[in-house]
Amino acid sequence: MALAGILTDAEIAAGLQSCEAADSFNYKTFFVKVGLNSKSKDQLAEVFGILDQDRSGFIEEDELKLFLKNFSASARALTDAETKAFLAAGDSDGDGKIGVDGKIPFMKWSNFLPLAFPSV
Repeated sequence: MALAGILTDAEIAAGLQSCEAADSFNYKTFFVKVGLNSKSKDQLAEVFGILDQDRSGFIEEDELKLFLKNFSASARALTDAETKAFLAAGDSDGDGKIGVDGKIPFMKWSNFLPLAFPSV
């Protein structure tokens, strides 16, 4: 899996364990557990590229729904409520997608910077 080169197996497992049950996904907790809050800008740009499955330059709702599957093929899909909350947190301009511009704070949202993806 492409994220394995950026994250350790232990980090991925910890993140996925934190949200195994439906409606238990918390992006802030997840980002900390998988260690995304401590990665470099280049690593975070690589993660964004992996999450942007259709290479549109945006992460849309359908890609967010399958967000956890990027970390493990056996992971669950996010519920509709989790997906909508996650999207609302990252959609700074209300266009229904998370843009590639300023993607770094999105991953560092453990502290929490606005998920509008402005530059760090």
